[in-house]
Amino acid sequence: MAGDESTPSQSRARGAALGLPADGPGSVAPFGTRAVAFAVDVLVAAVVAGLVLQRLPQNWSLLAFGLITVGSLVLVGRTPGHALLGLQLAHPRQGERVAPWRAVVRTALLMVLVPALVVDGDGRGLHDRLTQTAVIRRV
Repeated sequence: MAGDESTPSQSRARGAALGLPADGPGSVAPFGTRAVAFAVDVLVAAVVAGLVLQRLPQNWSLLAFGLITVGSLVLVGRTPGHALLGLQLAHPRQGERVAPWRAVVRTALLMVLVPALVVDGDGRGLHDRLTQTAVIRRV
């Protein structure tokens, strides 16, 4: 309508539908920060694969990425890239650990990459929506 200043979907902050603050600790992490964390995780996986195999990582870095990502999400709720950039994977029920199935499904979709690029209004990729998680700021 012409008299409306803005529609509700345009005025709500990212993460509001999830009950998360608009900014600061606990808010949805920006796409750029998550992309840098992903790049750090890919680099860590390539280095680990290279050290284990003593040659160029090739496709083994994908396996290393999957194992490191799933293991770190289940154990501490964040990947090495998340830890470096002050991020955390938020569980749908606050204070609970990420279930192994969520970590596996989320990581498998992330390895395909395309679901991570399909972002909703709350700033979550398809892999986060399907596992009911969100990457949030810790600090």
